[in-house]
Formats: sequence, C-alpha cells, structure tokens
Amino acid sequence: MDFFKYIHAVGTGAKGNRDLSYEESKDMMEQILNQSIPNEQAAAFLLGWRLKPETIIEFRASVEACDSFIQNTTVKNSIELGYPFDGKAKNPYIFPLVAKVLKETNLNLVVSGDELTPAKGGITIKDIVSKIDLDSNAFYFDRKEFFPKMSELTDLRMKLGLRTGFNTIEKLPRVANSEYAITGVFHKPYVKKYVDIFSDRYKKFALIQGNEGTPELFSKGRLWIAKGSDIEEFIVDPEYYGINYTKSWDTISIEESLEQLNNPSDEYLKLAKLNAAVYLFVCEKASSIEEAYEKLN
Repeated sequence: MDFFKYIHAVGTGAKGNRDLSYEESKDMMEQILNQSIPNEQAAAFLLGWRLKPETIIEFRASVEACDSFIQNTTVKNSIELGYPFDGKAKNPYIFPLVAKVLKETNLNLVVSGDELTPAKGGITIKDIVSKIDLDSNAFYFDRKEFFPKMSELTDLRMKLGLRTGFNTIEKLPRVANSEYAITGVFHKPYVKKYVDIFSDRYKKFALIQGNEGTPELFSKGRLWIAKGSDIEEFIVDPEYYGINYTKSWDTISIEESLEQLNNPSDEYLKLAKLNAAVYLFVCEKASSIEEAYEKLN
C-alpha cells in the first residue's frame, strides 16, 4: 500500500487521525524495515504514530512483522531479559553477576543489544558485553547480526532523537525462542499494555518495576507475572532480605559500571542473588522468591 496513507492516518490531527488495521500495521512495519520508503516518510510516520498514539493491535502486528526478519537461535532452559536499547545512565548493570549466581541452576539468561538508540543516552548492553567475559549461561545476541534491518535504522532514530514505537517493540525480540521473559516497566498502567502485546509469545511473561526501565530490581518494587490473561502481583523488597544497597552515582561512567561488576560490594552481590531468585521464581524453578533466595544461599 502507498505509505503516504499511513502518514495521513497518524498525521492529520485528532479529528482526522485513525488507527491502522492489523494488516496495515504489518505492511507499514515491513516497508520501514525494508527501507523501501524515503527516510523522511519513515520519520514522519514514527513521530505521528507516537503522538496518535499507538494501539495494541498496531504493536502486535508490528511485532509479527519483525519476527519474519529475525534470525533465531534456540537457547533451551532460558529466560529472555528485555532491556531498553537507550541504556542505563545512573546505575551499573547487574545481569552478569546474576548469571554467575545462576550458573549451577540450569537457567540461562538471554540478552540482546545494539548501538545506542534514543532517548536516555545511557550505557548500553553492547557497551558492557564488549568489555567483559560473560559466564557460559549468559547468551548475548547482537541485533546487527540477528535483526540487521532494525539495526540499520539506528542512525535515523538518533537523528530524530526521540522515543518512538520501536522503543516498545524492540525489547523482546524472542531471538532465542525462550519460554520465559521478563522486562521492566516504570508505571503500573503499562503492565496491561505489555501483557497484551507480548504475553502470548511466552509460557510465562513477567514485568518488574526495575531500575531505569530494566528487568533489574535495585529497590522495593512490584513484580507482575502473566499466564494467559491472568496477572498476579507481588511486592519485592530488598530490605526484607537484609539488603541495603544504595547507589553512588548521579550519572555513571562505563568505567564505574565495569568496576562494580569486576569488584562488586557485598550488598551488590546480595542484590544479584535477589534478582536471580526472582528469575527462578518466574521460570517456575521455585514456589516463591523466598524459597529461591534460600536455595541460592
């Protein structure tokens, strides 16, 4: 279909805008990924789409369109960790330490990364894994290799400098065919949105009020686990487990982030164990977070 019809659907104002159908949304995403339209048209649509705003149907169709461009590599007994591609700006990553904690549990962690995208300007997963050795149960997938069509749009997105619908759909590419997944959310209203988009792609799908929108818990927050349309909510408080971690950075550098991974404090190691316990619970390897935490200790 003529792409201009999609721009017209999202760019004519509140009275003239309309939602795209499922098939239109798939076609829209395929045209953007194939770069069969001028960059200016893709940028115009992405901005208008964000303001309209996007619907669950449009997101689900876009995810399906992305699936046909992704080269999958199965990692058995794995949980996919959905990180934002705009990085972390105020705290170090903890997933490499979580992998160490989980090494004897037969649970693999799957993460994916790429060059920085808008809008946070943080340190990316790719920045971290290019400078450390991950344990054998941590699998990193570079989007440039498994989803090059999306990676090729990074320059366009950086020129826009704003969040777009891509920020939502790119976090969980299901590159490793994982049965379980967890991603981060800032606010409770986003929980149902993510469940409606992603839940039926996994045996169990979880969301957590993680640090900087990541699936990493650093302070008291909520965990939601979806199985089908049912959503169960849990409160997870590090202080309950005797963990008193406090961050020391307003803005963290890559060197400081790596130092915390290479020479972690005792409290940071405890925090890694708690995150590991959460993942074990999500993956049905323990009946509660408390049970999983005790097993790890």
